[in-house]
Amino acid sequence: MTDLTVDRVVTSGTFSLDGGTWDVDNNIWVIGDDAEAVIIDAAHDAAPILAAVGDRKVVAIVLTHAHNDHIGVAPELAAATGAPILLHPADEMLWEQTHPGVRHGELADGMRIAVGRHGLEVINTPGHSPGSCVVWAPSAGVLFSGDTLFQGGPGATGRSFSSFDDIIASIRDRILVLDPQTRVCTGHGDETTIGAEAGDLDEWIRRGH
Repeated sequence: MTDLTVDRVVTSGTFSLDGGTWDVDNNIWVIGDDAEAVIIDAAHDAAPILAAVGDRKVVAIVLTHAHNDHIGVAPELAAATGAPILLHPADEMLWEQTHPGVRHGELADGMRIAVGRHGLEVINTPGHSPGSCVVWAPSAGVLFSGDTLFQGGPGATGRSFSSFDDIIASIRDRILVLDPQTRVCTGHGDETTIGAEAGDLDEWIRRGH
């Protein structure tokens, strides 16, 4: 089997919610083989994402959640590639804030997406938002964690539609059960591993949101 390639694209822009706006750098992950690719998240600027894709067929544009910094150029990417936009329906209210009336396909817990000869598995991990999902590539031992898990702890839960208790449950029950060697490619910042984060769960709970 051809190895799964993982390319990281970093774009910069803003994230806005609940009346506040923050400058952010986002990780977009382009994964696949020589012929096909999946784009994970669609932040700020389509051009460098399309450059990472090259001449490969894009199978899907997978959105880990619908905060505006992760979905801003999704329609532009879809128009350029012909690929479907996939988002968990529990984040529809957030999608509508950025792209009202723009249709998209749906992610579901346990859904499998084929790219080349590899299979990606969607795992719904509510907490950062109700429809937050991570994408697991078991053949490569890589998890794309969106804003659910970062190096050093869970994603933020102090904003609308978020829940600290839910994100802790999602990380404990859906993510930390994976192999400790699993590489975790995050939505912002540096990557980590399951093993590097697993021992800190109790501290995160004590720290709270």
